[in-house]
Amino acid sequence: MKTNLHHTLYFLFSILFVGIANAQTSSVSGKITDNEGPVPFANLYLKGTKYGTSANENGLFTLEKIPSGTYVLKVSAIGYQNFSTKITFERNENKTFNIELIQASEQLEEMVVSGTLKAVSRSESPVPVEVYSPTFLKKNPTASIFEALQNVNGVRPQINCNVCNTGDIHINGLEGPYTLVLIDGMPIVSGLGTVYGLSGIPNSLIEQIEIVKGPASSLYGSEAVGGLINIITKNTLDAPDFFADAFVTGWGEVNVDVGAKINFGGKTDMLLGVNYFNYDNPIDNNGDNFTDLTLQDRISVFQKWNFQRNENRIFSLAGRFFYEDRWGGEMQWTPEFRGGDEIYGESIYTRRWEVLGKYQLPIEEKVLFSFSYNDHNQNSVYGDVPYLADQRIGFGQFTWDKKLENHDILVGTALRYNYYDDNTTATVTADEVVIPSIFVQDEISLATQHSLLLGMRYDYDERHGNIYTPRMAYRYKITDNDILRLNAGTGFRVVNLFTEEHAALTGARDVIVTEELDPERSVNVNLNYLKKIYADSGAFISLDASVFYTHFSNAILPDYDTNPNQIIYDNLNGKSISKGASANIDFSFPSGFKFLIGATVQDVSQTEDGVTERQILTESYTGTWNASYEFKKINLSVDYSGNIYGPMRLPTLGETDPRSDYSPAWSIQNIQFTWKGLENFEFYGGVKNLLDWTPNRGNPFIIARANDPFDRNVTFDANGDAVATPNNPNALTFDPSYVYGPNQGIRGFFGLRYRIN
Repeated sequence: MKTNLHHTLYFLFSILFVGIANAQTSSVSGKITDNEGPVPFANLYLKGTKYGTSANENGLFTLEKIPSGTYVLKVSAIGYQNFSTKITFERNENKTFNIELIQASEQLEEMVVSGTLKAVSRSESPVPVEVYSPTFLKKNPTASIFEALQNVNGVRPQINCNVCNTGDIHINGLEGPYTLVLIDGMPIVSGLGTVYGLSGIPNSLIEQIEIVKGPASSLYGSEAVGGLINIITKNTLDAPDFFADAFVTGWGEVNVDVGAKINFGGKTDMLLGVNYFNYDNPIDNNGDNFTDLTLQDRISVFQKWNFQRNENRIFSLAGRFFYEDRWGGEMQWTPEFRGGDEIYGESIYTRRWEVLGKYQLPIEEKVLFSFSYNDHNQNSVYGDVPYLADQRIGFGQFTWDKKLENHDILVGTALRYNYYDDNTTATVTADEVVIPSIFVQDEISLATQHSLLLGMRYDYDERHGNIYTPRMAYRYKITDNDILRLNAGTGFRVVNLFTEEHAALTGARDVIVTEELDPERSVNVNLNYLKKIYADSGAFISLDASVFYTHFSNAILPDYDTNPNQIIYDNLNGKSISKGASANIDFSFPSGFKFLIGATVQDVSQTEDGVTERQILTESYTGTWNASYEFKKINLSVDYSGNIYGPMRLPTLGETDPRSDYSPAWSIQNIQFTWKGLENFEFYGGVKNLLDWTPNRGNPFIIARANDPFDRNVTFDANGDAVATPNNPNALTFDPSYVYGPNQGIRGFFGLRYRIN
C-alpha cells in the first residue's frame, strides 16, 4: 500500500513539475513580410541556442517553449537582407512580432570572409569580394560548380580536353592553376583536384560562393596568384530539414541532389548531402567518331557536423567522399579496350576523400584552429598511355584575432604537407614537401571614412627557400553608398605540370621541360569602385567596377607553337602581363524584375625577346547577364541567362593546319521557367544553349586526325616532324587540344525541388 502511495505521489509531483516548467516557457509568433506581401519559408532562430523554426507559405511562424531570458532573434530568407533584433522573454510570456524584410540584390550586404579571413559585411571589407547565393545558382541549374560559374563575370570554366572534358577555372584571363578553390576556407581543391575535384559538391548545401579577383597569397599561400573561389557550406541552423533537387536533360543527363539536417541530442547536429550524376548516352553530332560529351558516373557524399559549445565557440567537422568514372573517345570504345592501342579512349577513375574542421580554443582570446586533409587517387589511361597518381594534402592553421583600439589584428601560422607520386618520367621519386608559414595582417581605422590593411606572409619551401608575399588594401568610404578600394599585393606559385596541365597527358604531343622551373612571382594592383543607389520607388541599382594590372616574372606557360608535336615548358625570359577592366551592374525593381549584367575587357600577353604575343586560350572580352521576372499571381518566375566571349588564340598544329587560329565570338544562352504553386515544391524546366552553338562551326574538324588517334598512318621525318602525304596532306598528328567551349548543343531540361523546413 505504501509503495503504491509513493508511486502515486511521484506521478502527481511529476505532472506538477512539468506543468510548472511549461508554464515558465514563452513563445513568439507573427508574420514575415516585405513591401509587397508575405515572405514564405524564411528561417528564424535564437542565436546561440537550438531554438528555431521556419515560416510557412503565408509567412506565418510560431516559436514555442522558449525559456525566459534575453536572446538575439535572427531571420534569413533567400533574396532578402538578413534581419536580427534583441528580444526578451519574461516567464510565460507570449509575444507577437511582425517582421518586414528588405529585398536584397544578388551582391548587396552579405557577410564575407574570404578577403581578410574575418566575417565582415561586404561593404566594410577592404578587399573587394563578389558574392553569389543559391538563388544565383538556381537561375541556371547545373550538375557541378564548374559549370555554374559560366555566368559569373570575369570567370570562365575552361574545358582543356575535347575527349575527357576536364577543365579548370580562369579568372580575368589567367590559367586555371592560378585560381585557388576553397571549401569553407580550406584549400581542398588543388593539384590533381584542380582538374578533377570541382564536381560533386552538393548545391543544396551551399550557402554562398565568394570570389576574390587578384592575388591572395599573403593569406592563402601558393596557388592564390590570380584569385580565389571560396565555396561556403550552410550553417546547420540555416539549412532545411530536408531538401531534394533532381533534373534530367534532353541529352540523357541525370542529376540528383539531396540534403538533410539531422539532430543528435540538444548540442549536436549534422548536415548530410548526396549528389549523384549520370550521363551514359554517347552522342557524336559533329561526326568525328568521338564522343561530344564525356560519359560520367559520379557520386559525392558530404557531411558537416556542428557542435554547440559554451559561449558560442566554434567547433565543426566536415567530410566528403567522391568517386567518378568518366570516359570519352571513339564511339566504339568499351572498357575492354582500356589502355590498349586498338580503339582510342580516355578513361579516368577518381577516388577522393576530404576532411576539414574548425575549432575555437576554450580561452579568452579568439584563437581558431582550422585543418583539412584530402587523399586523391587517380587511375587513368589516355589511349595507351597510363597515368596513375596519388596525392595527399594536409593543412593546419592557427589564427589569433585581436582588436586593439583602431587596430584589427590577425596573426596566423600554417603548416602544409603535400605528397605526390605518379608513374610519369617527370616523377622519379615521390614528391613530399612540408611548407611552414607565418602571416600577420593589421586593418587600421584611420578615420570614420578611411581604413588601411597591411599584411605580410612568410613561407619556407625547401625547394625554393624563403618566400615573402606582402599586401596592402585601402578603403575610402566616400558615403554609405560610395566605396573606393585600392589593393596591391604579390603572389607566388610552384608549378606541377602533370597535376595542373591536362594537355600534357592527352593526345600525341610530347612534353618537353627545358630547364628546372623556378616559382612564378606576380605583382598586382586593383582599383575597385562600388556604388549603390536606392530610388524612392523602391528600386535598387548597384555598380561594381574594377581596373586591374598583374605583372608576372618567371611565368611558366605552355608553348604550343614552336613545335606542333610538342608542348614546351620553361620560365618565360621576359614578362607576362594581365590588364583590363570589369564591371557588374545589378538592377532590382519592386515589380519583381531583376537584371544583372557584367562585362570584362582584358589584354593578357607575354613578351619574350622583344616579341609580344597574346596568351593562348584567353578571350579579349567577356560579358554575362541574367534577367529574372516573377509573376506572383501565378507563382511563376522566368530566368534568362547567358554569356558571350570574344575571340581567343587557339593551339593549332602549324601553318598547314586548316583550322582557324582564332575562335569566333561565341555565346551560350539559357532560359528557365519555375513554378512554385504547390506547397514545398518547385517545378522548373527550360532550354540550355538556345542558339545551338558548338565550336565546330566554321571549322573542318575540331580533333586533328580523329580517324588515326594512334598516328599509325603518319609519316615522320628525321626530326620527328609530320610529313605531308596523300592521306595526310596537312601534315597533322592526332591532337584533341583544340578546344575552347562545350560541344553540347541545344537541349531541354526539366527538374523538381522539394523542401521541408
